[in-house]
Amino acid sequence: MFFRKTTVLMAATLLLSCANRCSTQPTAPHLAGRLALSEGWRPTVYLVQPRSFAEIATNFGGVPVDSAHVGPDGRFAFAHVPQPGAPALFQICVQRTGSRFPNQLLDDDPTLANYFPVLLQKGAPLEVSAVADSLQATFSIQSPGPENRALLRLRDLRHRAFRAEKHLLAADGHAAETALLEHEAALRRFQSPLMDFADSTAWLWPALVAVRWVSPAGDYERVPELLVGQCQRWHTKFPENQWVEQLCRTGSRDKLPVLVGDIIPDFPLPMADGATLPLRGLLGQKLTVLDIWASWCAPCRRENRELLAPLWAQHRASGLQIIGYSIDSSPAAWRAAIAKDGAAWPHASHLTGDSTPFLDTLRLTTIPANFILDAQGKVLAKNLHGAALRAFVAEHLR
Repeated sequence: MFFRKTTVLMAATLLLSCANRCSTQPTAPHLAGRLALSEGWRPTVYLVQPRSFAEIATNFGGVPVDSAHVGPDGRFAFAHVPQPGAPALFQICVQRTGSRFPNQLLDDDPTLANYFPVLLQKGAPLEVSAVADSLQATFSIQSPGPENRALLRLRDLRHRAFRAEKHLLAADGHAAETALLEHEAALRRFQSPLMDFADSTAWLWPALVAVRWVSPAGDYERVPELLVGQCQRWHTKFPENQWVEQLCRTGSRDKLPVLVGDIIPDFPLPMADGATLPLRGLLGQKLTVLDIWASWCAPCRRENRELLAPLWAQHRASGLQIIGYSIDSSPAAWRAAIAKDGAAWPHASHLTGDSTPFLDTLRLTTIPANFILDAQGKVLAKNLHGAALRAFVAEHLR
């Protein structure tokens, strides 16, 4: 009896000793790596977690959840990384010396961005590396899983597209008024591969990052179809996912401009000759360009003279209609611009400036804008300018 009690006591002591020893031994870090420091950058790496769809890739968005010191050899390891059961999105970032905020994202030039989005999951440690002054461009992951591999591919697409259009994309996101349409065309070429990626990837998180990278400022007025399509796609797969719900709220059709495929609202338009006519009663036999402009808008005026007037002269007899709607407030300025530009097609305006019921109905806030409509008023395309509009009209009136 004495022998058995002693044996049990010894066994219990050994088990307790092993448990204590095992709990205090260091384990492999969940997120670690190597950072090549550059002059002017802090020797600290931050881990920031977005709390909503709108905080993905958003400057000063997201909550800092951990930080790690970069040693003399460039090594760092986070000690308190959340380890969610399902993949969750985080952003690894570095900050310039003097910056007071761990979640400041420098992203005017994506090739110099100071952050990278990664997916973390319990049981899947990550080993990463980067160079501080070009973290996003140089970021790599050792043996990445499929979702992180998709994020790396998305990064490559983004940077390649930006480099191709960098000469036209102003660093501050604003273009000179005379080059507005050229800037918009360059922006759309930059956005296109990101939108294609979002439409084709098999992974939700990379798709959400792609949608946010299309417009970090959250302005989707020119590409509302992207949001609506992404909402429909992911809501079908994940109807209870809160991030998808947030995406769908952002992409609510009642907040976005009229979409390609919609029928244009049959709005009563006050015409230049004093009559009020329903929009659809003005449609052309085959094709209509509904052009939203103003006398004070330099690119609008240039399009009147150099694009719309020649199109009207060339294709009017073949079934083309142009309807101009101005957001002017001065009747004299509006009529003078029509005459000076040789804009002989039908014109309408409420002459109430930016506060116009027609733009409210279309849910538009920026010009120049246009809708290309078929004979029934269905929107075939939007915001085509220059050679793109000429080619579209020629193709549909052949």
